[in-house]
Amino acid sequence: MEKLTEIRASEVTVEVKDARTGQVFRRTLPIDYLETASCLRLGGEDASGRPAELVFFTRSGMSRLKDLTGGGPDHDPCGGHSV
Repeated sequence: MEKLTEIRASEVTVEVKDARTGQVFRRTLPIDYLETASCLRLGGEDASGRPAELVFFTRSGMSRLKDLTGGGPDHDPCGGHSV
């Protein structure tokens, strides 16, 4: 079996339970979905038809982002890049 490193879809199904009535509603929406070990990204269009996206970073993804932008600690996490 091939190792799964990302999940992609062109639509998502959202299920919600109304707080007042307790009724459950389910909707399938045309949202681009991408999930990796670093983040969950939801993409679509805004009300004007322009591309829009939301990105939720995992703890490890946020750490990598900080390292890439110079905001992480000054140490070598894998032990192979010391000078």
